Amino acid sequence: MTLLESFLIALALCVDSLVVSTSSSFKSKMALRRGLLMAVTFGFFQGLFPLLGALLGEAFRSYVEAVDHWIAFFLLLFVGGRMVWEAFHPNDEDKHLDVARFGVMCLLGIATSIDAFVVGIGFGLNNTSRDIIVTVVVIGLVTFVVSLLGWFLGKRSIPIPEKAANIIAGLVLVGLGTFTLIEHTLL
Repeated sequence: MTLLESFLIALALCVDSLVVSTSSSFKSKMALRRGLLMAVTFGFFQGLFPLLGALLGEAFRSYVEAVDHWIAFFLLLFVGGRMVWEAFHPNDEDKHLDVARFGVMCLLGIATSIDAFVVGIGFGLNNTSRDIIVTVVVIGLVTFVVSLLGWFLGKRSIPIPEKAANIIAGLVLVGLGTFTLIEHTLL
């Protein structure tokens, strides 16, 4: 997996973190210290969950080696397709939770990272341990920066094009899944 692929996956996965951090900052007008804590929390969970998924994928790699590219393709297709679907069927109640308490912040970090766990399973099936570690670190760092950007945008009441961001993120994941499938079957 190239660094560019890791970066694109990270951007696609952190869209939820951007939306939640922007909404939370806008609603509560949280201070920079709280915005940093939120960004660290979201980055931590967004990095942890694909690592856990990758460990699960690695554990089953020997059993599914012949079809691992198909599994990775369908996982990325599912997550990416769901992101596109959610762009047209938003669930507004999730995006307006107050992040005043650290426990709520952690729950939001977990909720925005479930997709990363599923994508991580595909990492574990198709990539080396080095690639997984690099990708997990990139995901965590990109999520931290994007969540901090979300805090900044919310603090200044600058809206984000949520629908377009979800569509683009979903299509990127579907595209990466398709590339993985083509790479393993045709090339």
